[in-house]
Amino acid sequence: MTATPTTATAGRLARLWRPRRLAMLALALLATGVVVALTNPFGGGGSGGGAAANGSATSLATVMRQSLSSQTQVDGTLGYAGSSSVVVPAGTAQKDLLQAEQTAATARAAFRAARAGLAADELALALARATLVADRLKLASDCLGDNAAGSSASSSSGSGSTPCGSAAQSVATDAASASGAEQKVIADKGTFDSNRAALTGAERSLAAAESSATGYDDTAAYTMLPSAGTVVQRGNALYAVDGQPTLLLYGRASAWRTFRAGMSPGPDVAELNANLRALGYGRGLAGDNFNSATRRGIVALQQAHGLAQTGVLTLGAVVFKPGAVRVTSVTPTVGQAVQAGPVLTVSSTRHEVTIKLDAAQQSQVKVGNPVAITLPDNSTTPGRVSSVGKVASASSGDSGSGTPTIEVTVRLTNQAAAGQLVQAPVSVSITTATVKNVLVAPVNALLALAGGGYALEVVDAAGLHHLVAVTLGLFDDAEGLVQVSGPGVTAGQRVVVPAS
Repeated sequence: MTATPTTATAGRLARLWRPRRLAMLALALLATGVVVALTNPFGGGGSGGGAAANGSATSLATVMRQSLSSQTQVDGTLGYAGSSSVVVPAGTAQKDLLQAEQTAATARAAFRAARAGLAADELALALARATLVADRLKLASDCLGDNAAGSSASSSSGSGSTPCGSAAQSVATDAASASGAEQKVIADKGTFDSNRAALTGAERSLAAAESSATGYDDTAAYTMLPSAGTVVQRGNALYAVDGQPTLLLYGRASAWRTFRAGMSPGPDVAELNANLRALGYGRGLAGDNFNSATRRGIVALQQAHGLAQTGVLTLGAVVFKPGAVRVTSVTPTVGQAVQAGPVLTVSSTRHEVTIKLDAAQQSQVKVGNPVAITLPDNSTTPGRVSSVGKVASASSGDSGSGTPTIEVTVRLTNQAAAGQLVQAPVSVSITTATVKNVLVAPVNALLALAGGGYALEVVDAAGLHHLVAVTLGLFDDAEGLVQVSGPGVTAGQRVVVPAS
């Protein structure tokens, strides 16, 4: 005996056909009483005497050969991609930089004085030692033979005017002078070493201050801020402090230090060179070194904006972002004192769709899957999955008890289709799989068998009804079709479905 699904059952079945719910189909059919209860439904040549009577109207559909796609229908939010912040960096104020410069200058002067004093005293020590050596040689000469005897006689008579006596007195005086000169040199070396260490520390502090120097002091205030929705392109001002603009440049590295001659190479310098070249201020400028061409490019950039042409970009003078930005929000107000921290929230100028996808569906969605996006005006525009999250989080509720979801982003193929929408709910159909040139039948033509498996009720040319076992493949929820295969299934077969 056979049974056909009622219209209500068919509608419920169509809603249940999701790729991950395939195993639940038989249970759904059994629960509604749509069961084919045959001891051997395909025995006896596969033909029966006709369909069992039921109280529901039916009609016929055709098994076809065509391509089939499986879609996952989800809701999403259309908005601008890539939210980030623009911040005022915590750097060294101009007054602190000036203090560091003065400290370094004082240390250099003290070091030079200590070095000169040490050199002079070392020369005096060398002369004292040379004089001592000469007088010792003279003493040795004057106190030999008869001179020594004469010296002894003079000593006994109380006279010290002999050559030997005079030489001995000179040696004693020279030794005292050399000892004093040596002690002075020792003291000078201590002063020299101390001043050298102080200079090294002062120069390190100055280098750090120069590297982190900002273009403003503690009393600085914002003099220009954009409004939300403003789009800023490369080379233009994001905001200004005391009339000094902070310019947008393109790149992914951060501008974490002052750009100036003598700085070490790095990716930030490479990005600066690339931007100067792109803006027309450094033809052929490339590489990650700050060179004379880099300085000339900075001077040209400063001249174009009416700034002092120093050839130096202080910390905070430029900000790197991957591309043009759209201002989302502004934190301070014009006239407010400047403090390190967020100034603007910005996004890219490119639209994308963000989806909170049920984490259980993660394996079905892949980067590159084509999608169809239904916009608020009911128009449809294509796109592709650009990222699939790997960390699940609760979708709602402070306790985290909501359904776990992952974030999926979709890039629009035609950016212009989104118009000026800032944020809007959209419907997304993700094509998760596609098969070509396969046999397909309506989902509501499927019958569940009491012993398990599925079948189609086929009507032959003579009008006789019989069941054909089928293996199910891909489901197309949008079209209400399912891929079927089996030895008894062919294209063109007529199958029983609920009447529409």
